[in-house]
Amino acid sequence: MSWTVKDKVCVVTGGNSGIGLSTAIGLARQGAKTVIVSRNRERGEAAVATVRDETGVTVDLVIGDLGTVATTRQLALELLSRYSELHVLVNNAGLWMPNRRLNEDGLEVTFAVNHLGPFVLTNLLLDRLVASSPARVVNVSSMGHRRGSLDFDDLQAERGYGKVKVYCDSKLCNVLFTRELARRLEGTGVTVNALHPGVVNTNLVQNAPKPLRWLFDLVAPLVLTSPEKGARTSLHVATAPELSDVSGSYFKDSRMIPPSKAAQSDEDARRLWAVSEELAGLSSPVGAA
Repeated sequence: MSWTVKDKVCVVTGGNSGIGLSTAIGLARQGAKTVIVSRNRERGEAAVATVRDETGVTVDLVIGDLGTVATTRQLALELLSRYSELHVLVNNAGLWMPNRRLNEDGLEVTFAVNHLGPFVLTNLLLDRLVASSPARVVNVSSMGHRRGSLDFDDLQAERGYGKVKVYCDSKLCNVLFTRELARRLEGTGVTVNALHPGVVNTNLVQNAPKPLRWLFDLVAPLVLTSPEKGARTSLHVATAPELSDVSGSYFKDSRMIPPSKAAQSDEDARRLWAVSEELAGLSSPVGAA
């Protein structure tokens, strides 16, 4: 039977705005039982209303935060308690921080939200995804990963914080995580792929200083892709029937392309997994060997 998301439970983190909201609208239009995950209830409810206005479909809202291991665990438990099946997980939520900040776990926030949060959430939902297979995990990365390079002795940017470098490093983590997860999921019926959505006009710089936000708001509509166009690749990876057996790959403009050389390192992918497990206090129930 050909893959379709109709009547399938599809979760989109950061689904309250930007690419995530456009992804949720696209999934709802295809008949998916769409679940928006939002940190903020007011913004989440506004997003649900937007999807309903655009599609005539009512989607679910789950309040959750990927900012710490504890809050990510709470989000996973909420999803598991509400949904007996999970078919698509779109790890879309992300941020960009102009200055180094630590979360309650003592971890640098960009690394924590952009990489460790999706890593923890996906791992905690894996058993349900496997039981619901065929299923898909979609990791929204960035072409910025090509500028990333991991220093495993300084993953928390303690020796110096470069806002662009730290963001690009976190996007490299997304692709390496995808690579190792795909290896572990072989034969389970669950695929995982990463993608670049385009240079999209979103609220990614919401934490930037006011002058930079003002400049971004002024220039962005002239040079950046709309969230609707940015969501096309996320939707393609989540819904295209021809990708049913494709896993561990990287997409741009809905086409499979090679990621950076650094993103193709099996050694770094396994090492990042091990470090992430240790930081999160997780074990490896799927494909640990």
